[in-house]
Amino acid sequence: MSASASPPKMVRATLIDFPCDFPIKVMGFKDPAFVPALVELAKAFDPQFNANTISLRESRQGTYQGVTLTVRATSQSQLDDLYRSLTGHPMVKVVL
Repeated sequence: MSASASPPKMVRATLIDFPCDFPIKVMGFKDPAFVPALVELAKAFDPQFNANTISLRESRQGTYQGVTLTVRATSQSQLDDLYRSLTGHPMVKVVL
């Protein structure tokens, strides 16, 4: 290696700067138990989760419901675990 070689570049594991407020979109069948189930999951990963920040959107025919949850993300592993929990929930069809 020559004396003029530049130092190695640091590679970031994620493009997200933690901690941050992170929106997650979840879709599932419209059911009265859907949003409370999502709130329970969100609070398991973000104890300070504020359910008042949820935004809802129904599908055109009213069969499905889109829910945006904004959690306080503290690490990539926290987000990964939350995504796994959401995608594994029987009422959830899609997580973005």
